[in-house]
Amino acid sequence: MPEDQRVEVTVPPFLGGLGVRKSWQKSGVNLGEILPDGWRKPPDERQNCARHFRPGSPPSGLERIVRPISAFLIVDVQNDFISGSLNISNCSAQQNGLEVIDPINKLLDTVEFDSVFYSLDWHPSDHVSFIDNIKQRPIHPTSPLNSDNAQVYDTVIFAGPPPMKQRLWPRHCVQDSWGSELHKDLKIVDQGIKVYKGTNPEVDSYSVFWDNKKLSDTTLCGQLRMKGSSDIYVCGLAYDVCVGATAIDALSAGYRTVLIDDCCRGVDVNDIESTKQTVISNNGVIVNSREPNFA
Repeated sequence: MPEDQRVEVTVPPFLGGLGVRKSWQKSGVNLGEILPDGWRKPPDERQNCARHFRPGSPPSGLERIVRPISAFLIVDVQNDFISGSLNISNCSAQQNGLEVIDPINKLLDTVEFDSVFYSLDWHPSDHVSFIDNIKQRPIHPTSPLNSDNAQVYDTVIFAGPPPMKQRLWPRHCVQDSWGSELHKDLKIVDQGIKVYKGTNPEVDSYSVFWDNKKLSDTTLCGQLRMKGSSDIYVCGLAYDVCVGATAIDALSAGYRTVLIDDCCRGVDVNDIESTKQTVISNNGVIVNSREPNFA
């Protein structure tokens, strides 16, 4: 076969479950020897690969393997979760949300992600998750707790319709408040895209993709499709709540999903471990940004 018909590539070993392969042919697939190295494709190889695809066309299955398009999704690194009304260091895991900022900033400085997204909890003042709003909605007869005895972090069942389980949180991330702002030390890149969630007062929204009842999606879904994203790197706050829900929805939507462990902090140690197991069992990958082959 002529030399110019063969493209040498190096792709991450977790992509598509195919391992790391050496070569691809325009007229067919020629999967050569498995390479021992290889997180990143060098820029010249990426450019060579691009010659074999029509510009502007949707990424094909093969193109998603040899030329992945990355999205870095930074979840809810907001004041209220770090030092405000829902400071996660006061939760049972006693983890410090401030600790995610330095490793996230380092990734933003050193890794060339194709796109960067920042999600924000963005609640109206009458949001269903706020414990001080519990008397605004009827409780279902099957709820284990009612409006008189429920405490913060408890779960109740609102009458609906339909009946809806809801974990109760302190008032947090109210729209346009200081607590809803991204932390001042978090780096905001020029082309970063903000995604707002939890805007419907009647339903909570942990995932950056969907509300908890899957009634409506956010702008993230369309943005990822428009950019042709294939690989999503997820991190932020809180590990076992919004970060975990986002990673699981990304996997369900068919994205290759990487959870960056040291760039996350959570609420409950057992729930954090459960989140990790769920991500792994659904073919997600958990990495540490300090690993030498990450960048």
